[in-house]
Amino acid sequence: MKGMINKNFLLQNKQAERLYHDYAAGLPIVDYHCHLPPQEIASNKHFTDLSEIWLKGDHYKWRAMRALGVREELITGAASNEEKFLAWAAAVPNTVRNPLFHWTQMELKNPFGVDKFLNSDTAPEIYAHCNALLEEPGFSVKGLLEHNRVVLVGTTDDPCDALQYHQQLAGQGNSFVVRPSFRPDPVLNIADKESFLAYKQRLELASGIPITNMESLLSALQERVEHFHQHGCRISDHGLVQMPTLPASLSAVEKDFSTFLNRADFQMPDADAFAGYVLLHLCKFYHAKGWVQQFHLGAIRNLNSRLRNRLGADSGVDSIGDDAQAMQLARFLDALDSEDKLCRTILYNLNPSLNEVFAAMAGNFNDGSVAGKIQYGSAWWFLDQKDGIEKQLNTLSNLGVLCTFIGMTTDSRSFLSYSRHDYFRRILCNLIGQEMEQGTLPDDEQWMGSIVRKIAFSNARDYFSV
Repeated sequence: MKGMINKNFLLQNKQAERLYHDYAAGLPIVDYHCHLPPQEIASNKHFTDLSEIWLKGDHYKWRAMRALGVREELITGAASNEEKFLAWAAAVPNTVRNPLFHWTQMELKNPFGVDKFLNSDTAPEIYAHCNALLEEPGFSVKGLLEHNRVVLVGTTDDPCDALQYHQQLAGQGNSFVVRPSFRPDPVLNIADKESFLAYKQRLELASGIPITNMESLLSALQERVEHFHQHGCRISDHGLVQMPTLPASLSAVEKDFSTFLNRADFQMPDADAFAGYVLLHLCKFYHAKGWVQQFHLGAIRNLNSRLRNRLGADSGVDSIGDDAQAMQLARFLDALDSEDKLCRTILYNLNPSLNEVFAAMAGNFNDGSVAGKIQYGSAWWFLDQKDGIEKQLNTLSNLGVLCTFIGMTTDSRSFLSYSRHDYFRRILCNLIGQEMEQGTLPDDEQWMGSIVRKIAFSNARDYFSV
């Protein structure tokens, strides 16, 4: 049976079709936040088969397969790559109305040219077809990035990373730029003393600075910020349940941290205040360098201890949190803004009930220095499907200024996920096209098309100075 991904997929009126085909389709991609491995880009990795590039590490698919009763052996276990692919193929027809149903077809259509529904009957033919293509030069990592017109890849990197692969990439003369992003989450997690002390040792080795107190910890982090900056980094990222509190007493945090380092039986009495102290200083470092800072807020992670112990983190057992966000976020941003040290900031929300909270918060700290300086970030993780994307766009339109939005990013570990930019662009064009048809937006293709082009590409290009 022929697939459903045609040229007008998701475009439900003539205005939407014109906006997409004349203004959005084929634009370059600024993928400013993802989890692609830089070593695979630097080495121009060729994948052995479709399972390796498509299923390995994709916890969206893992969750769906578990829900459908597929044995873990066929998901993350010892089964062969082909057996895992066949198990996924059998699962796909039962994912209707989940975004995976659309994404699966889109990722097979582009770049593999497959225009059939994936199921148990079509799986052997599709597997053989895609595996043959993966042997060709155009289906290497760099070939796929070039095929999708990617101009920026923003990887996610630990502060202790030497960034040797980014250094290699900088000298390769690629048609795209790969920039590291500074993600210091481990240094904020002092509640887990064993993990924190192990990370402290790594940070000491990477920075060359012994960490004996708060001053030396901040010096080590500043050295790593400088190292990242020298290797092209212009973005930081933080994955937090909620923004930490600001400490009532800086001296008390400093004293407690020194005791924490020197007494095995001592725990930080206020781990959240420590995180707030360190993060506030980090954000001032970012401002001094002219970086963009990102805050991914609202995820609660690794909730299934059995699977966490077996598979480690990022195994598909995370969820949407219901923690309060507004006041701590406001106080943190205000502390930076009051010293004129608030840099360009992207706020990502994972709980859809808080969409308006985040969109309204972003508007509080724009200062006229940069268009869209404080961004209400794209629909993220559990929300990056049609309904979630539309809600994010509508909320931003109602409470902010849509035309300054920097658009979609993949937040993905897969080199086949660039179809999500096309997915987003089609949804955006359809939303605006519908309102043009209804008469609630001007029926002016050039005017509305210029806004589509900004959101789909040029705003992000300018925001990240690509």
